[in-house]
Amino acid sequence: MRTMTTRLSRRYLLAASAMSIAAVALFRSVSAQTPAAAAAQPPSPSPKAPEPIAVMSFNIRYGTANDGENRWTNRRDMLFALLRTENPDLIGLQEALRFQIDEILAAVPGYAAVGVGRDDGKAAGEMSAILFRTTRFHVAASGTFWFSDTPEIPGSMSWGNRITRISSWARFVDRDGSAFIHYNLHLDHESQPSREKSTTLLLQRIAARPVAAEPVIVTGDFNAGESNPALHVLVGSAGPAAVQAPGATPPPFIDTFRAVRRHEKEVGTFSSFVFGQTSGEKIDYVLVQPGTEVLASAIVRTGDGRRYPSDHFPVTARIRLPASTGGR
Repeated sequence: MRTMTTRLSRRYLLAASAMSIAAVALFRSVSAQTPAAAAAQPPSPSPKAPEPIAVMSFNIRYGTANDGENRWTNRRDMLFALLRTENPDLIGLQEALRFQIDEILAAVPGYAAVGVGRDDGKAAGEMSAILFRTTRFHVAASGTFWFSDTPEIPGSMSWGNRITRISSWARFVDRDGSAFIHYNLHLDHESQPSREKSTTLLLQRIAARPVAAEPVIVTGDFNAGESNPALHVLVGSAGPAAVQAPGATPPPFIDTFRAVRRHEKEVGTFSSFVFGQTSGEKIDYVLVQPGTEVLASAIVRTGDGRRYPSDHFPVTARIRLPASTGGR
């Protein structure tokens, strides 16, 4: 019995020893393979940067104006060619009448329009329409408000302006699923109280947008130079060309032109159809919120040697909005 018990004990000891050796070997094998296996794992993909957006603000001069040799029929082909060349993704138009928009859409395919006439909220009167590239964006929501004490009433006026003033807007969803809101406007050319109250109302509307995290673009003919307080409500009291002090609270918006051309002196955007006239104040803008990357900007002074496509020069910007997720 003792001999058999001894033999069994030895067998158990040998088996246990063999199992221990195998376990150690397996541990060493796994340990040796772990770094290589980890190295073989593909890195986590970085979030894809949003696709840049080419934006234009362009007062095209209303098409029924008695402008002599600068009347619409004499300059529209040049305007169509300019749009084809610049090829913006978004165009904020000012002074556009319905028939002008229809002609643009026919001559420059690939766009659709959002906006209403300022006189009746339908098709009568000038429009602050937004043209957008249909292969890239779709409209999730849109609307128009009037710069007055009764902003929902079509044709309403207040604050000293003798002409109806509006802002049309659209919430766009890009093809990557991100969303943003574009406001386009035309402020009054005479009443400073109207301009100041209009930009205040604009800020209130922007603050009340349904999705506060979504980026905002503002385009427009502000009829206000860079030193005008109506503009400062949006870009800060120091003006659009000011350098932001370290630690200071940023203004609600930045001027895309000054973001890359801070020291430019010749910035006039209203020529009054005088060929070669490039001095004067910058009154047309593409504004974006801080955090937006401004890749390029320009005042486009294309002409045919005798005339321009409009009495305003279009202002362009190529931007990359902050990443955001939107709903369709």
